[in-house]
Amino acid sequence: MLIFESQREARAQTYKLLIAFAITVGLLVVAVNAALALAWGVLWGFWGPVGRDFPHYFFEVNTAVTLIFVLGGWWVETSHLASAGGQRLAERLGARPAQPSSRFEERQLVNVVDEMALSSGLTRPTVMVMARDQGINAFAAGWSEADAVVAVTQGALDCLEREELQGLVAHEMGHIKEGDTRLNMRLVGMVFGLEMVYRMGESLWDPEEQRRFPHLAVLGLAIMAAGWLGWLAGHGLQAAVSRQREYLADARAVQWTRSRDGLGGVLRKVLMQQQLGIATRKLGASVQHMLLVSNESGKMAHWLDAHPTLDQRIRRLYGRAMAPLSLERQSAATPVAEATVGPGADDAPKWTLS
Repeated sequence: MLIFESQREARAQTYKLLIAFAITVGLLVVAVNAALALAWGVLWGFWGPVGRDFPHYFFEVNTAVTLIFVLGGWWVETSHLASAGGQRLAERLGARPAQPSSRFEERQLVNVVDEMALSSGLTRPTVMVMARDQGINAFAAGWSEADAVVAVTQGALDCLEREELQGLVAHEMGHIKEGDTRLNMRLVGMVFGLEMVYRMGESLWDPEEQRRFPHLAVLGLAIMAAGWLGWLAGHGLQAAVSRQREYLADARAVQWTRSRDGLGGVLRKVLMQQQLGIATRKLGASVQHMLLVSNESGKMAHWLDAHPTLDQRIRRLYGRAMAPLSLERQSAATPVAEATVGPGADDAPKWTLS
């Protein structure tokens, strides 16, 4: 895809996202008003004097408060992410800067990122590691190339061959190339805003509040019920926007590495981890769309997954189903002391980049 076509597609995705968000906010306002009207009727209206009306400006106040919470939450979270950049978000998710001078696997990761930056024509992103996560995963974040970050889990460094690590990094840099990281940062802010209504109801439904103000707790339950629809709609937006972008990033990875076995090997090893029941650290629902593969579980996880299934992605790469791969690496990592004899001595690129 040409760069100008990519930019136009990214802008179109942004416009569609904003329109969908506006429609979602409108529906959430209607849901909150309906839920509070029902709660008011149950508490007072249905049992009070005949013809008792809602308080003055009942619906206007409900609408204003809902918009303040949703749009205010979106603005606050987006402003925070904009000022902090991709690295701050990565740190919030438990990542730290790579340490190439003292760790062989991380030096290899930095070298691979350098190669993929050369192949893609992108500015080299900051390289980070999620050292506490033994699952195979990664994500890219940032508002632009200038503050972009690629973070890789320790499990990926431990289990992936160099060619597979190239495929993993190329996929994440594909998201940067296509403008997906900026779109994803916007989605984080939007989902945060849509969840604010649910959080407001949850605070009113607190057990202590139930004892002190039982009528207020009932209103909180009504707000929670309406807010849950906002939560559901927010994660539905993530899924709708992100699924096709994953296929595009997969295609970029094959283009830049000139091999389907790199990324294909990563996905097949993730399949093996899932079969073995290897747990991965949960990073929260609001950032699932940023990961290489989702790591949420539960009844709703499949329906709201921001990624195509692993089987679908593997079939796209190979044209057929493929079996999971062993997590064992073919060759052990070279000790750091030997690897640092000469710069890049044991880490020569496997692909000729042009």
